[in-house]
Amino acid sequence: MFMRVVLPTVFTFALSTTAFAQGCPEAPDHSASIAALLADVQAAESEAEAQRLGNQLWEFWADAPDARAQEILDRGMTRRSAYDFLGALSDFDRLIDYCPEYAEGYNQRAFVHYLRRDFAAALRDLNRALELSPQHVAALSGRALSLLGLSRLDEARATLEEALNLNPWLPERYLLDPGGPLAGDAVEL
Repeated sequence: MFMRVVLPTVFTFALSTTAFAQGCPEAPDHSASIAALLADVQAAESEAEAQRLGNQLWEFWADAPDARAQEILDRGMTRRSAYDFLGALSDFDRLIDYCPEYAEGYNQRAFVHYLRRDFAAALRDLNRALELSPQHVAALSGRALSLLGLSRLDEARATLEEALNLNPWLPERYLLDPGGPLAGDAVEL
């Protein structure tokens, strides 16, 4: 009886979850556009110019693989902005289940974890986002902030410096200033 009832159910579930993940197409490849924007940000002569260019990066990062993924991403971001963190987490979980190779799903879920002060969960998602999109400056910055939240200051400092190599205008740069929590003279907690 067990074999006739449970095994087909388990098999059907396994097939349906695989099909669910396979239903998501690859994310658009914006790597050339992102590299060009990062070069422009590095050459920017003012913070305002760098911010304008940096905002354009989000157009690429938040370009989901298909309309369904875009709807889930947008809804999750709206919920996060409205402080509906559990609703946002649910959406980002759904997005990651549907599109496990899409970096922004992990980055957005990490942001919600960070806002909830679950720095370890944020760090796990940020690490995955960076595996998928190594030049994701926002994920690098978020990783630095999560490491700071975990009092892993040396790692936070190194990660922030990596992010600043890509975008020297990040507001988080001030964390490295003398007296800042990531300054070279900072005392380990």
